Amino acid sequence: MSFRKVVRQSKFRHVFGQPVKTDQCYDDIRVSRVTWDSTFCAVNPSFVAIIVEASGGGAFLVLPLHKTGRIDKAYPTVCGHTGPVLDIDWCPHNDHVIASGSEDCTVMVWQIPENGLSQPLTEPVVVLEGHSKRVGIVTWHPTARNVLLSAGCDNVVLIWNVGTAEELYRLDGLHPDLIYSVSWSRDGSRFCTACKDKSVRVIDPRRGTVVAEKERAHEGARPMRAIFLADGKIFTTGFSRMSERQLALWDTENLEEPMGLQELDSSNGALLPFYDPDTNVVYVCGKVGSPPARLVAPPEPGSPLTACPQGDSSIRYFEITEEPPYIHFLNTFTSKEPQRGMGWMPKRGLDVSKCEIARFYKLHERKCEPIIMTVPRK
Repeated sequence: MSFRKVVRQSKFRHVFGQPVKTDQCYDDIRVSRVTWDSTFCAVNPSFVAIIVEASGGGAFLVLPLHKTGRIDKAYPTVCGHTGPVLDIDWCPHNDHVIASGSEDCTVMVWQIPENGLSQPLTEPVVVLEGHSKRVGIVTWHPTARNVLLSAGCDNVVLIWNVGTAEELYRLDGLHPDLIYSVSWSRDGSRFCTACKDKSVRVIDPRRGTVVAEKERAHEGARPMRAIFLADGKIFTTGFSRMSERQLALWDTENLEEPMGLQELDSSNGALLPFYDPDTNVVYVCGKVGSPPARLVAPPEPGSPLTACPQGDSSIRYFEITEEPPYIHFLNTFTSKEPQRGMGWMPKRGLDVSKCEIARFYKLHERKCEPIIMTVPRK
């Protein structure tokens, strides 16, 4: 029997993660404590933006990438919302434009000055009002300029023309319950959503119709997420009926059965998937979970519930391939402290001369720590 059958050939089998030195972290940041499963962090080649605790409203920090070290408590923030900020997203076409969605039911678009903030920014360029409940998701269109999608707790998806502050499409009645995540396809012609009714839907925004739907993609009651891959397949993370965390890969042409399904562990934090279309690697980052509600008494020592810590501090990565079993586990990066959120640097912000293929910005309780993923050269 040849060795080749035992060990699968892959360029990314030895990808390893490395946290940067302490002086290259962003310290003394009070990361938001809002119980919402968003990433709380958005990164581009110029800035890192982090949702922070703010009294009397919602705010987020915008730091130039090179401004590492201890961040002064008086450092100016973007603070125009009247309720906590739930999600932020940088515009892919302009590194100085960022959108934010908040509990005050509005979406705001901000222009960040060339060298970062020198005073608090309270005046947005555009205010988008159309949701009747808090806005939990904002995401820019990947290919069309000035097009922004927002999804709120009113179960409505709105697509905006930011230049004119008009609603382009209002998708109402497609979701009977809370929307957990939205992801555009590579060309932006469709998007997929994961909803609290356990369904994953593929939606054509121009027609306002559901093109494909998978009910009970994951049986568990906890939040799930879905992202589009480059070839049009959908990758989901969620929970099984026994509250074990799962990953699945779906073919949008046939959603009857998953192409691949893997169970990970029984931790209770949501899994945030990030996808790199160039290498076909999916990174799955755990997020600090809330304590299980049904635990009244402390668990017995040695029971399975004490084995999984309340926080999740790992980034697992998987390669997606054309042949079965489609999802191949590559490795896990683990650190000591659990992550409260995670930022993901777009490809154009990476240092390819050092073989860097991904960079994460991991949020701790009081700091943000970049983690660099590299492919070792022979």
